Amino acid sequence: MDTDEIRQAWDEVAATYADRRDPDGSDAALIEELLEVCPPDPLVVDIGCGDGARTLANLPAGSVGVDFSREGLELARETVPAARVLQAEMRALPFDDGIADAMTAYHAVFHVPREDQPAVYREFARVLTAGGTLLMTLPAGQFETVRRGWMGGSMFFSAPGREQTLKQLAAAGFENLRTKTVSDPLGSSSEFVFADRS
Repeated sequence: MDTDEIRQAWDEVAATYADRRDPDGSDAALIEELLEVCPPDPLVVDIGCGDGARTLANLPAGSVGVDFSREGLELARETVPAARVLQAEMRALPFDDGIADAMTAYHAVFHVPREDQPAVYREFARVLTAGGTLLMTLPAGQFETVRRGWMGGSMFFSAPGREQTLKQLAAAGFENLRTKTVSDPLGSSSEFVFADRS
């Protein structure tokens, strides 16, 4: 699937995904840990915010939700009316350098082709301030596939594997990588990584 097809796929499944996932759980609780290392009144950017219930709703007022699905952003505007949301592609974020104190990317990057993921991590590092922290989902394995019937539609998934992802983060300028395995919104478990911008 190309970028436009993935965007269209998200527009088609956004409401179903929002209905089926649990807004609570231990992966949402990781945000509390993230905020503990942030300065007062931080600017947090939530990449792949979707409907906003899982992450954006738990971030400080003034946080920014980014998604390339228009339907997802419409849901986020309803769920978190106080948040700012914008449509953008994570490979080219419309922010100045070093403006964010923290960034979340829950179940997001593995919808970008794996050969483009190092560019995504460089973009994350560009937008984060020095010492800012990224919290994102780690892929469980190496894969590239289109899952037919996913949430009633089709969806693209791609990842180079856990270890390669950690190496790519380090190469993009992240350090002090630490991981946690927690429950995810669809009832299974996922590994997450905290990574500090050097």
